[in-house]
Amino acid sequence: MSPLVLLLASVVVATGATLQGSVGFGLGLFSVPILLLIEPRFVPGPLLFASIGLTILLTHRERRGVRVSDLKWSLSGRVLGITVAAAALVVVPAPRLAVFFGMLVLLAVGLSATGLHVPVRPGTLFGAGILSGFMGTTVSIGGPPMALLYQRQPGAQIRGTLSAFFVVGVTLSLVALHLVGRFGLEEFLLALGLLPGIGIGFLLSRRTAAALDVGYLRKAILLVSALSAVVVLVKALL
Repeated sequence: MSPLVLLLASVVVATGATLQGSVGFGLGLFSVPILLLIEPRFVPGPLLFASIGLTILLTHRERRGVRVSDLKWSLSGRVLGITVAAAALVVVPAPRLAVFFGMLVLLAVGLSATGLHVPVRPGTLFGAGILSGFMGTTVSIGGPPMALLYQRQPGAQIRGTLSAFFVVGVTLSLVALHLVGRFGLEEFLLALGLLPGIGIGFLLSRRTAAALDVGYLRKAILLVSALSAVVVLVKALL
């Protein structure tokens, strides 16, 4: 692999990591489409492995905001969502699911923008976890359901709890890739090349997160969620 390709990939991942370190999600949303153009081998395994490093760092940085009691509900839902998604993909074409969930996220963003407030409690956590697992497996955007649920919480709580949620969720996805032969030594070595970008993005996000916490984080979550939905819809309709 040429140094130029590695440099470009590092810049992309650093930008995506800055986004995720600021709002709690968004690394995959930003990085995947561009990495596929630069070097397709970076997706999905290497990027997933690198993202585990980012989520661990963010969980530690925002550890005071992690709502541990929430995780048992959201992660239980995620496991169920992944299971249901695997079955759904057998009978329903992925593009059709992408259109449905893209529209669903846009609807949720629109309702949130009008002031709709969904309380964070066991039932909503379980439901958001199911949607996150299902959407993450079928259309690769698992962040918006959880982020939209937490949008009115303090910044450290959003980033910390989402990061802890993603540590487990992404690890499960990586194990699944390994079991089907999609993550081995080659992918691991490629992932190592992305780690400097992850580190740079993490460091940059300290300042951007602090800036968003002064009244802008909720708007940023709605914007990134809407962009996630648009990306999925465009990919499905092309």
